[in-house]
Amino acid sequence: MNFLTDDPIDSTAVARRVLRNSDGACVIFEGIVRDHHEGKAVESIFYDAYRPMAEKEIARIVEGVKKELPDVAVAVVHRLGPLRVGDASIVIACSSPHRGESFAACRAMIDRIKQTVPIWKKERGPGGEEWVGWQK
Repeated sequence: MNFLTDDPIDSTAVARRVLRNSDGACVIFEGIVRDHHEGKAVESIFYDAYRPMAEKEIARIVEGVKKELPDVAVAVVHRLGPLRVGDASIVIACSSPHRGESFAACRAMIDRIKQTVPIWKKERGPGGEEWVGWQK
């Protein structure tokens, strides 16, 4: 399973990967490039990753969430390369028989991905370019 792509992400296609006839809920999270960050204007973002490690870490997170919430099906795609304001950088779809588990799984997925997956972001704005997020 490839979790990383260089192409625009189709959130409906990601959701279709997890929907089952037994599911009554599907939560879709889309991380969208916004026009600002910490008071600075953003014109575009470039995402980069060490792909083998990022793929392995995302797979580990997916398996962990599925173990914690066994009734949930999970799909995730993170985009790499240049993105414009309004583009989706990540799409996570979680389906389950009931909404509570889908919401919990989706929240756990994005929180863990942001914390541990080696994906780096360079923002471009009127003042130039800057790698952000890794300093914390």
